[in-house]
Amino acid sequence: MLAIYQTLQLILSVVYTIMIVHIIVSWLISFQVLNLHQPIVAQIWQGLNKLLEPIYRPIRRIMPDTHPLDLAPLVAFVALIAFRSFILPAIFGLA
Repeated sequence: MLAIYQTLQLILSVVYTIMIVHIIVSWLISFQVLNLHQPIVAQIWQGLNKLLEPIYRPIRRIMPDTHPLDLAPLVAFVALIAFRSFILPAIFGLA
């Protein structure tokens, strides 16, 4: 049972790290520190979007449209933290 818990924690930690990188890269693109016309930046951005879009899409369907500001990453990030820190340990009786 502990092996399953640790495996899920590892997976959630990887997703957490990818989300942090996605958020930082989106800020750097928004503030024009990074340019999407650079091939490596565009490839990294497309890769991050392809990885995280299945997580963000259902949240975007539920939330109201706040066009200039996308709140789906924030909601997903808070949900991930809650699941990793509170819900998962409670499920496995480690709380």
